Amino acid sequence: MLLSPVFVMANSDLNLQSAVDTAIRKGKIDTSSKIENKVIDDVIVAAKPAKKKTEYLSEVTKYGFKDLFKNYSYNSSMPYASQVNPYAENYMQDYLKAHQNYLLNLRKTGRPYFNFIDGILVQYGLPKELKYLAVIESDLKSNALSVAGARGPWQFMDYTATQYGLKVNSNEDDRTDYFKSTNAAAKYLLSLYKDLHDWLLVIAAYNGGPGRVYNAIKKSGSRNFWDLQYYLPEESRNHVKKFIATHYIMETGNKDGNPADSKFNYSSLSGNDSSVIVHLTPDEKKHVDSTQVSGRYIAEIIARNVDMDLADFNRYNPDFNNMLSTGTTYNLQLPADKMKEFFQKKYDILNQSVTQLLDNVNMKSKVKK
Repeated sequence: MLLSPVFVMANSDLNLQSAVDTAIRKGKIDTSSKIENKVIDDVIVAAKPAKKKTEYLSEVTKYGFKDLFKNYSYNSSMPYASQVNPYAENYMQDYLKAHQNYLLNLRKTGRPYFNFIDGILVQYGLPKELKYLAVIESDLKSNALSVAGARGPWQFMDYTATQYGLKVNSNEDDRTDYFKSTNAAAKYLLSLYKDLHDWLLVIAAYNGGPGRVYNAIKKSGSRNFWDLQYYLPEESRNHVKKFIATHYIMETGNKDGNPADSKFNYSSLSGNDSSVIVHLTPDEKKHVDSTQVSGRYIAEIIARNVDMDLADFNRYNPDFNNMLSTGTTYNLQLPADKMKEFFQKKYDILNQSVTQLLDNVNMKSKVKK
């Protein structure tokens, strides 16, 4: 007679499960305990996470923003500057300056996506702020495809996608399915949070992999993002910067989408930080040259003289015209061969730019008359 195997839960597991049930029932929060990790494990594997467990997690996971917000989570009724970590304000200024117009527009058009993602994040006990990770990953585009092969609004690589239940084959790719991929992203984010307990570190790990974050923790001797940031790869560090700036734009402002309580002094910014270049492929980054420029150069004229498509020029040099118009310097970046042409024609390009500016001024004065 063939008997079915009987699995008996060890006493330690029984005790842990009992402790989990007690903690959830009493609403007891302990962010460093095995209880939190057990609840996360349960929620990740559940077909439909239990409401009591996700409510418990929502109280736990908000503490993951302790290094970003003074009171752990963002309060939309208070001025942003009064509650954000002072490090964060200075950290994101350059990215905010270069991309604020684009983000303000996305703030309006992205609302249906944000509402949809919010509904799923809540089901996993995750902070709603995490929806902005989809903005910096894919601009909310379901068919976004990276050079490395990451795809969908959450930019999953195929091996990570399949690990979290998504189908990726020649016939179907669940990474482009908003509902399925957002559920998978929620599980993956919880998994990263279980080990890191800090959302800024999770965002860095989402970009560069958890191994690089663990290495930065080991080298720095700290789990505080602001202490270990320079031990991270630049791309991962800038991923956090983009997340903070995107959160700021999306969460502040009036009905017209304009920042209402910004304390940032944009006029003091320069284009010296190359981290604002976010749309270059790894190969393009290897063959880029840079030089400081000032004066009244015009993007269109530079692009024309070095035989470069204007859209490509803008990828290398976001917000070029606006930055130079404030009188600041800009770290001009071009492919090496294009930079050689720029130096050969530098003064002629500047002369053409100034001439065009004067023509525009004269045209405006004639119109007014």
